[in-house]
Amino acid sequence: MQDISVYLFLGFLDSGKTKFIQETLEDPRMESGERTMLLICEEGEEEYAPEKFKVKNVAIERIEKPEDLNEGNLYYLTRKNRAQRVVVEYNGTWLLQQFFDAMPESWVINQMMTFFDGATFLSYNKNMRQLVFDKVNMTQMVVFNRFKGEYEKMEYHKVVRGISRRPDIVYEYIGGKVEYDEIEDPMPFDVDAPVVEIEDKDFALFYRDLSEKTEQYVGKTVSFKGMAAVSKKLPSDVIILGRFIMTCCEADIAYDGFALKTGGLVGGVNTKDWFKVVAKVSLEYSPVYRKEGPVLTAQKIEKCDPLPPEEAVATYY
Repeated sequence: MQDISVYLFLGFLDSGKTKFIQETLEDPRMESGERTMLLICEEGEEEYAPEKFKVKNVAIERIEKPEDLNEGNLYYLTRKNRAQRVVVEYNGTWLLQQFFDAMPESWVINQMMTFFDGATFLSYNKNMRQLVFDKVNMTQMVVFNRFKGEYEKMEYHKVVRGISRRPDIVYEYIGGKVEYDEIEDPMPFDVDAPVVEIEDKDFALFYRDLSEKTEQYVGKTVSFKGMAAVSKKLPSDVIILGRFIMTCCEADIAYDGFALKTGGLVGGVNTKDWFKVVAKVSLEYSPVYRKEGPVLTAQKIEKCDPLPPEEAVATYY
């Protein structure tokens, strides 16, 4: 079967998804001759007006229960409508993984956008952090609808960037004005310093930056504090040094760290020992990753006291 492009629109109720999809299907430039299936996974206050669609051959299907979101049902709906393109208005209370697990093999995500109501976003993030994280983590664009001039953009920006640096951020003001986020995100540490000093509170940002931009750190010297993990599967002079990191909520706390060659500078290392290290960064294969990744070679390493429990778990925000 030929690949079917999927356009996935995410967000909570009353976030502006329906309005955006309606306007998209009213745009004659979207008419490609493809048979389109509009898959609605929640019942919002705003209804679609198919009579205004400029895109022809649009079949509307609804999935109202999570258990109906499965591969067999999606495959059936695809065949039923002979769909060549799928537009999805996804339920904001359903996790994305459920959708990914249900996607037929022929479905390929072409675009993913997330919408939030500017008036309620900060409250949602405070009370339903996992769902907000879920809808931002893999999206290509975040749109804040009904934005007002008195809102502090930095508050919204920091939440999104604490989750991912991938998506564009757009503020759509009441009245129609649209503004793209151009706030720069300097790291809270100097990556050009002779020794890149990482404060304890910034470890999660450092971990993500070094993992994603390893080439930019090659040859640099870094210094940070971390908790060791040892394994008999690793060479005797290699340990993992890192921290427990909370990505969005307590349920997803996980230990993440870097391969560290101790060079015999320290012995008798046990898992959960804490160290302060000064090390040089290289990019090479390591059994820690089972592929190429950031490998640190210790220039100085010494035991230190563990961080207090309330500070031991690193976060991005």
